[in-house]
Amino acid sequence: MTALTLSTAAAPGLRADAIVIGVAKGTKGPVVAPGAEAVDNAYDGKLAGVLETLGASGAEGELTKLPAPAGFKAPLVIAVGLGAEPDAKSGDEGYDAEALRRAAGVAARALTGFRKAAFALPVDGPGAVGAIGEGILLGAYSFDVYKENGNGKDAKSKNGKAPLAEAALLGGKPRDAAHKGAVARAVAVAEELNRARDLINTPPNDLTPAAFAGIAQTAAKEHGIKVQVLDDKALAKGGYGGILGVGAGSAATPRLVKLSYRHPKADKHLAFVGKGITYDSGGISLKPAGHNETMKCDMSGAAAVFASVVAAARLGLEVNVTGWLALAENMPSGSAVRPGDVLRMYSGKTVEVLNTDAEGRLVLADALWAASQEDPDAIVDVATLTGAMMLALGSRTFGVMANDDAFRSAVHEAAEEVGEPAWPMPLPEHLRKGMESQVADIANMGERMGGGLVAGLFLREFVGEGITWAHLDIAGPAFNEGGPFGYTPKGGTGTAVRTLVRLAELTAAGDLG
Repeated sequence: MTALTLSTAAAPGLRADAIVIGVAKGTKGPVVAPGAEAVDNAYDGKLAGVLETLGASGAEGELTKLPAPAGFKAPLVIAVGLGAEPDAKSGDEGYDAEALRRAAGVAARALTGFRKAAFALPVDGPGAVGAIGEGILLGAYSFDVYKENGNGKDAKSKNGKAPLAEAALLGGKPRDAAHKGAVARAVAVAEELNRARDLINTPPNDLTPAAFAGIAQTAAKEHGIKVQVLDDKALAKGGYGGILGVGAGSAATPRLVKLSYRHPKADKHLAFVGKGITYDSGGISLKPAGHNETMKCDMSGAAAVFASVVAAARLGLEVNVTGWLALAENMPSGSAVRPGDVLRMYSGKTVEVLNTDAEGRLVLADALWAASQEDPDAIVDVATLTGAMMLALGSRTFGVMANDDAFRSAVHEAAEEVGEPAWPMPLPEHLRKGMESQVADIANMGERMGGGLVAGLFLREFVGEGITWAHLDIAGPAFNEGGPFGYTPKGGTGTAVRTLVRLAELTAAGDLG
């Protein structure tokens, strides 16, 4: 991954392949952002005019390249758009973290094949340092293990060039504890988020439930996390009918992985539960043509939970975090669960399976009940659960449901704070009636309209009494089928990792109720 350094060096004398500056969209044209004063001075204060002549406006995501001024050791200047210029009269104190994060990501993607770049973006404190660092590390991500010129360690992009090797953050203070801490946090979170992306992008023939469990065991050992893996025999002995039922049609047997990070001074406990369908064919209720190609991403929730627990351990957060990865492959075969079958879940409730493609809620139900047995202070589950949520919120925003309005608001605010678009959604009680079954305690399907909310109501049935719970339906933003934008690549995105880490940080600080 790209190496981050803090530097107080002046831009003209810094040896680098490029200097990245920010340009904002002002009321009268592009405006050179703070941090680029030395570059602007070298253009006799006319850099904004030069950029405008080249077509730059300062719009978010815009990128303009121009030769560096005479006397600079770097040969290239890259100006990246930050969006609207902060309006001091309106109370804007500076560029927000997400604007910096996205701009840094755009620049990092453009710097593929470069050895070193200096980032002279606006830095007004450790928050900006962390945002820029995070944007660089996430924007420079590439997944090329399966390409002829990739080897898994020094993988190269499709044009044969490696990601940016080193980024120097100008304006960062190498001896300042807060600045160094911001970089350390950015590295830990970005590395784990990129690990989640790797898992999501891995083909399902290589990422079976057993393989995913093995990767979790290796990481847990490295970071001092206790791990427990229940295989199909242990799941049968324990009565995990939901996970076993979903995995019954596949030769790749299911797993339930428990990751336990404990801090000796912690007095709060969070449980994160992730849907880990390593491939979803829909089972007997087979998905239609055109809907199977990206179903390797149906384990994105488990990837996010896994990455967030490891990140919490790496950051040494003063909170206990347990991650539950409900792993199965949903395939059609002679042994697969059929529509009309009834499963007895780990909680003891029975579920009539009306649609085998509504499988995520079945594995989550078992994991939610298992998490509830430890009586955590709160449970958050993460899942690529319903196409209905994509219809409601699009491809970049995830839905947040909860059994507590205040907690739902807190989760929503945490997500927005770290730059993950989210929206609070209701759990209308009248939709519960649609899941009534004549033969079981509940059916796994209800009304078609409001299907994402129906799924949330189903999951609520398997949360222990009195436990605060939230459900994140990340079906839209978990996998980007379009072109890259900001620091988000095509393919697996790692959505929800930063939200979960932020929730753990807030809990450790005593700021989450």
